[in-house]
Amino acid sequence: MAGRRGDSAAAPLLENKAAPASASEAEAGGGYHHHNNNYYYYVDGCPGCAVDRRKAASPGIPYANFIYVWIVTLCTALPISSLFPFLYFMIRDLNVAERTEDIGFYAGFVGASFMFGRCLTSTAWGIAADRIGRKPVVVFGISSVVVFNTLFGLSVNYWMAIATRFLLGALNGLLGPIKVHNFSELLYGRQSNLMLHRFSIYVQAYAIEVCRPEHEALALSLVSTAWGIGLIIGPALGGYLALPAENFPAIFSPDSVFGRFPYFLPCLCTSVFAAAVLVSCIWMPETLHRHKVHESTSQDVEKVQESGIRKKKSLFRNWPLMSSIIVYCIFSFHDMAYTEVFSLWAESDKKYGGLSLSSEDVGQVLAVTGASLLVYQLFLYPRINKVLGPIKSSRIAAILCIPILFAYPYMTYISEPGLSIILNIASAIKNNLAVTIITGTFILQNNAVPQDQRGAANGLSMTGMSFFKALAPAGAGIVFSWAQKRQHAFFFPGDQMVFFLLNVVELVGLILTFKPFLAVPERCDSR
Repeated sequence: MAGRRGDSAAAPLLENKAAPASASEAEAGGGYHHHNNNYYYYVDGCPGCAVDRRKAASPGIPYANFIYVWIVTLCTALPISSLFPFLYFMIRDLNVAERTEDIGFYAGFVGASFMFGRCLTSTAWGIAADRIGRKPVVVFGISSVVVFNTLFGLSVNYWMAIATRFLLGALNGLLGPIKVHNFSELLYGRQSNLMLHRFSIYVQAYAIEVCRPEHEALALSLVSTAWGIGLIIGPALGGYLALPAENFPAIFSPDSVFGRFPYFLPCLCTSVFAAAVLVSCIWMPETLHRHKVHESTSQDVEKVQESGIRKKKSLFRNWPLMSSIIVYCIFSFHDMAYTEVFSLWAESDKKYGGLSLSSEDVGQVLAVTGASLLVYQLFLYPRINKVLGPIKSSRIAAILCIPILFAYPYMTYISEPGLSIILNIASAIKNNLAVTIITGTFILQNNAVPQDQRGAANGLSMTGMSFFKALAPAGAGIVFSWAQKRQHAFFFPGDQMVFFLLNVVELVGLILTFKPFLAVPERCDSR
């Protein structure tokens, strides 16, 4: 973050000062500071320098800062996943669909509106986090969750639901500061001298910016864990708390606000949590440096340039990266379409090929699936990747997904309690296989670029992924609605057509993992 020199460098240009003994002492005075055989340059009044001083003075784990990382990530995950258990019933009650078979068509656009909004503004939020700071963007993003997630639960018509979800995605800048990238590097494949010193060669995530290098792995694992817990809590909230006047008539009256707005309660719970996080952000530290690089650091820039570091080529000319991003986007499209279809299919009537499940039943299945994902990511996937490598594990997972998807339409012939058991097992296996594929392609992306380009590569990947995830729910909803109108067709009647097309997308992604399309990075295990 701040300019740094080792003992091998020339003597510091400013007077050398002893390492601060405590965090409070570290915040007094500017200039170069000596700590652990290195010289650090700090500027008074700079919030980023204040964080760096505290990190230098306190070698322990920054638990307080990690709590902010955890709850902000959870705020991002909850609104994304909480609506799917009740979306089918919400579209039904808004009376926008003339026929039951059209519900999926309209539900698809509601599901797509969030990702479409995020796709349009994700890069802008990343730039804003670089210019005005991480904290203002996080605060604004959480505020958008409080306002627009609440309004979504109070939607009185279809267009209000579409608009509030779109604005929730467009104004939610939480992903920007959590994973900021250098936009100039994305376009030109190089970094300016100023950025070279300000961000220590590469732009780091906020989770890494608040901790010392030895704690970075813990910081990133907290982000993954919070996201996994969001995938458990979100669907559970949406499934159990939707339609409270019907599910809990002894507690909620049909004439109460929760009776008149049957999907307000799960949204309100998420918004109340976001409001509590918003208040706590008053004490959240800012990590952005608000000063120009000291003139003396220009000598360091020249030394770095003379040491043989070459300008990086444009990311768009890096075929190992671009091919892995394309594969990543194809599988992301498939997973988002599957997520949309699964809830619609499970809640649709059996006469249309569905399972006639309630929002509570679907929420329970998704919560169990989320719990299995958390266990799988923490304990099983690292071992699988170590044995098979990212490419082979992704191929095997894609192959195994195909028969599972073909089996879904035939579950309508299974009665309880066997149906619940089989559906939970199938959903957990399918989603864990999807995690295997997505994580494998993500590893390929990060190995296709040097370390100082990974932030930009991930930003490019996120933009592409958001675009495909915006298309997927709308496309899946249209196909689902069309398929339910052809119950007696000869070729894959009804919902069989939906899962057949999902398998087509999965097969396309599988084919693209082979040569000559997918170029394996030299530093990546080719297994």
